[in-house]
Amino acid sequence: MLGRDQAGRAGLPAARQAINLPSFKLRGEPRASICARLAGVAWGKDIMRGIELYAPREARHRRTWTWAIIPMLLVFIIAGEGLATESASLLKLDLNDGQEPWWEIAYSLVFGFGLAAVLLLAWVRLFERRPFKAIGLNGDGMARLLRGYLTGLCFLAIVVGGIWILGGYRVEASGAFLAPSPAAAFGALGVLLLGFIIQGSTEELLMRGWVMQLIASRYGLVAGIVFHSLVFSILHAANIAPSVELAFGLLNIVLVGIFLGLYAAREQSLWGVCGWHAAWNWLLGLGFGLEVSGKVIDTPPLIVDLKTNQAVPWWLTGGMFGPEASVLTTMLLIAGTIWLLRRHQGTGHAVSTKEARATGQV
Repeated sequence: MLGRDQAGRAGLPAARQAINLPSFKLRGEPRASICARLAGVAWGKDIMRGIELYAPREARHRRTWTWAIIPMLLVFIIAGEGLATESASLLKLDLNDGQEPWWEIAYSLVFGFGLAAVLLLAWVRLFERRPFKAIGLNGDGMARLLRGYLTGLCFLAIVVGGIWILGGYRVEASGAFLAPSPAAAFGALGVLLLGFIIQGSTEELLMRGWVMQLIASRYGLVAGIVFHSLVFSILHAANIAPSVELAFGLLNIVLVGIFLGLYAAREQSLWGVCGWHAAWNWLLGLGFGLEVSGKVIDTPPLIVDLKTNQAVPWWLTGGMFGPEASVLTTMLLIAGTIWLLRRHQGTGHAVSTKEARATGQV
């Protein structure tokens, strides 16, 4: 009979072929062990540990307990929004009056999400004693951010353009260039651009930078991607009333999590997905005036103000949830995910069992 390590090595090539894993490379790890680690296949406990996606692990680093990930995530989000709401009174803003003018939305994006990011970064630096590069804020930030931003714009343009061609939209009004007050319209668009960069980057820090990394470092990349994608989707579940559009939108958000999780792992960085996320939300809500996960922003859009054609099926336009619940979004995300899986050449940082015990991973 083979021992546990021998049996694992013997079974890995066939297992890898069966599940068609991407070609990752972890420094200091045999390729077969890498594939098993990424899949989270249980060929012994040691195989499932030690995947650091963005930076090497050091002995002084700590990480949040698995059971505390969701409670701490809620603390970051709720405390950030709570602090922003309390501070809004100083500016005489009422964020709970049921109205959402663009300046209140911009305030929530910048301060509500921004404070959540500050709390997370403080936790990572002070409690976990890790540098920010450990959650993906590493080198070539501006180049990766811009590349991700352009990619996000292209993805969104393909979806909206496809729905338009199939008759899903009609033009409601012209864009900011022909607005009664172009300067005011462009000012609002610029402020909201900053707001969406902060909002998108904060969600990426929380989801792909922190939650996915923590789960992957214990149970493998696949577990990290699946877990954080489900959490990411659930956080959007109250955006609109329960409906078939909401259900399909949440499914697509799971696909977004999988796609962006692979994107971040491929680049070993969070900057690209921060750009992608910000571009998608900004162009969707402010380029075409469409729903962003069921939310509409009350300001003249940059390009053209589109409205849904009620004569076409909801699954084409996404209905009340917006294009994020469209079947075209589903198809594009699946295509992007397959592309990443086939072309993935990302690297990771393996942690030895000795280092794992020293940092409380065992």
